[in-house]
Amino acid sequence: MGLQCGIVGLPNVGKSTLFNCLSNARAQAANFPFCTIEPNVGVITVPDERLTKLVEIVEPKNVVPNTIEIVDIAGLVKGASKGEGLGNQFLANIRATNAIIHVLRCFDNDNVIHVDGSVDPVRDKEIIDTELQLKDLDSIEKKISKIEKMAKTGGDKEAKKAFEVLTIYKNHLLEGKSARTAPVAEEDKEYIQDIWLLTAKPVLYVCNVDEASVNTGNAYVDKVKAAVKDEKAEVLIISAQIESEIAQLETYEERQMFLDDLGLAESGVNKLIKAAYKLLNLATYFTAGVQEVRAWTITSGFTAPQAAGVIHTDFEKGFIRAEVIKYDDFVKYNGSETAIKDAGKLAVEGKTYIVQDGDIMHFRFNV
Repeated sequence: MGLQCGIVGLPNVGKSTLFNCLSNARAQAANFPFCTIEPNVGVITVPDERLTKLVEIVEPKNVVPNTIEIVDIAGLVKGASKGEGLGNQFLANIRATNAIIHVLRCFDNDNVIHVDGSVDPVRDKEIIDTELQLKDLDSIEKKISKIEKMAKTGGDKEAKKAFEVLTIYKNHLLEGKSARTAPVAEEDKEYIQDIWLLTAKPVLYVCNVDEASVNTGNAYVDKVKAAVKDEKAEVLIISAQIESEIAQLETYEERQMFLDDLGLAESGVNKLIKAAYKLLNLATYFTAGVQEVRAWTITSGFTAPQAAGVIHTDFEKGFIRAEVIKYDDFVKYNGSETAIKDAGKLAVEGKTYIVQDGDIMHFRFNV
């Protein structure tokens, strides 16, 4: 679906190191500001244990997992909203993404220079928040200036409503709060769609910690959680250093042994990719046959015809019905269509069916 998560953060917080672990596209990770000058884009495979199980059962000739795009975006400094540092480039790159992964430094290390001279993840968060909010405020005010006269003097009800909604956003931003938390009804958010507010994007905070803190967190992480408690945002704890060491191991077995030694069930990278997928409001359905087992990415809430259209637009146009098997039933009956039918576990769904995450589907269509 071509959806992107942008990794952002102040210089030297570990975001390029994390990107290197996420992708084969190598961002330069160096101990100085702005080592990432152009955004690096990596196509990342989404880990899914269900796909692994389906492949084990079906033994197909081909396997296609889900992917998302991760973009490592150049760091910024105070004044970015006015073009300081790499500000204009940073803001343009982040505007093109669908969601934000905000990396915060939550570890002490005298050998890694912090751009502001000390470690304070809440301060770092607020620096980036402020720059994005100032840019959004500028966008809001420009749109208000275009419609204000019509809203106040004319009989244009649409302009009046737009002015009211935009004013709510403006006042919210002036309070130092991001647009995503503004008290605006879902249907009224259409009035900001054309200005692509940066702080309206969903966000995941990634606390980059030292090895000793990867299981339990630390005082820095606690401060971050307290600071974002009203944002309805997820906070993920990862050690970029550990992930970098895992990435250098050649085999799956070696990686698992390394994780076991640290008392970790799975790598931070896997957790991050799954969280990013969730952040984008995505879901997965599968097609499963001897030729190919494939995971398909859809937006949560898609109907069966919309899901079919992800495979090919003709599937949506000529949609007749969908044959649906729940993942747990497919596994229970070892992929036997006969056994599944005999158990009454194969459902025939029409155009209004909302596809559920993990559905195994076969579409009937006519063009």
